[in-house]
Amino acid sequence: MPVKPLWLWLALASVLPAAPRVIIVGLDGASPNGLRNAKTPNIGALRDAGAYTYHARGVMPTVSSPNWASMIMGAGPEQHGITSNEWEREKFEIPPTATGPGGIFPTIFGVLREQKPAARIGCFYDWKGFGRLLEPKAPDALEHGEGPADTVRRAVAFWKSRKPDFIFIQLDHVDHAGHESGHGTPPYYEAIAEADRLIGEMIAAVRQTGLNDETVFIVTADHGGRGKKHGEDNLDCIEIPWIIAGPGIARGRQIKAPVNIFDTAPTVARLLGLKAPECWIGRPVEEALQSAVK
Repeated sequence: MPVKPLWLWLALASVLPAAPRVIIVGLDGASPNGLRNAKTPNIGALRDAGAYTYHARGVMPTVSSPNWASMIMGAGPEQHGITSNEWEREKFEIPPTATGPGGIFPTIFGVLREQKPAARIGCFYDWKGFGRLLEPKAPDALEHGEGPADTVRRAVAFWKSRKPDFIFIQLDHVDHAGHESGHGTPPYYEAIAEADRLIGEMIAAVRQTGLNDETVFIVTADHGGRGKKHGEDNLDCIEIPWIIAGPGIARGRQIKAPVNIFDTAPTVARLLGLKAPECWIGRPVEEALQSAVK
């Protein structure tokens, strides 16, 4: 049987019932302008077949730990207490407003494990600091890759062997290009193009396992940047792309409502049929979802 082209299976998937599987690909330091100007055929196909905004916002400060934490914890630094990259479980300025079974503010990983104990969960990260932000016993696989290609290779292998319910992939090389060469430079755009190629490998793995009609992709970032920096108080640093595509997702829709980075975890919870913890302040991005999503 011939393989459906990417645009076709995404179009078909968008009218199907709610998906039991979600893949998040988080690109560290990937600004909206970066995605607009780099060669991104795979991310572009997801955007065109799904719902998106280039005006989602991270949290302040616009550095990695507070923003990755907010993405997976459904709340901001004021709630989860991760206020800098120096945060550690035993070293922090303010305690979290609530703690889950993992001893930290509850993440989507812990919520999924608690409410669906048999769920298959994977987390593959390129930046070594990411792994400390979630409950270590929640995923079946929690692996630090040696660079972006190895990180995606591990995620693809896990997908093919376990056919998981939820995977989070964090890639760090775009941020490196921003710091080394500057945002908006040719090396920065080349790094985003490489991220797009790796996302294509993940899309191919989903198609090869025949699970494309059951899988939602989310592509987003923790922060943007200006020049060779981020962490500053400006739109270039705080605005991020937010793209979602798959079954139950509106097709070709530019999201008009405000989207915050901490809305990501509640959106995943909604797709996976989970009850969001009361301590989460984020909300599902309803404008991106079709009425078929329960």
